Amino acid sequence: IVLDLLHFTGSNNGNSATRVVGSDSTSLSAQLPIAYINVDSLLLNYNYSKDLNEVLIRKRENAQATLTEKARKLDGEMKEFQRKRDNNAFLSEQSFKSQQQTLLKKQQDLQQLEESLTQQLSKEQQKMNEQLRDSIYKFLKEYNKDHKYQMILSNTMNDNIMVADNAYNITNEVVELLNSKYVKAEE
Repeated sequence: IVLDLLHFTGSNNGNSATRVVGSDSTSLSAQLPIAYINVDSLLLNYNYSKDLNEVLIRKRENAQATLTEKARKLDGEMKEFQRKRDNNAFLSEQSFKSQQQTLLKKQQDLQQLEESLTQQLSKEQQKMNEQLRDSIYKFLKEYNKDHKYQMILSNTMNDNIMVADNAYNITNEVVELLNSKYVKAEE
């Protein structure tokens, strides 16, 4: 079928397919105007992605440090409250209930802070993912003006493309060009 397709389409239009020797040296196959990018490799090696990831990690660490400090302080207050209760150190039942309510309120506030920080981090990560995606898409549109691929596929953990000739893999070239462009943007 491929040979028939090449016979009928290859003779009229030189741009539609190029003959290359495949991995089996006895057969010729057509290199189609498609390419793919290994997204995992791209994200691991693209400096902008690395920088965004570092920013997000620092924000997570700061949020976790804030929560840990507040939780440690609350834990100390709860232990002090427990000690007072065990020693009957409260002057009145009203004093006991008041301090108990204060601690419960602080515990609820800590939970709300944790939820709020989690939501903020999630929004920040989504925003960064969009920036990264837009950066890559914008670059690929410009890149494809010269390379004229009909299709550029993404491959994540071999999920979308089960088997492909490495000749179609443009990941390293794209990463190299993205990084060179990113360095220029930083300067």
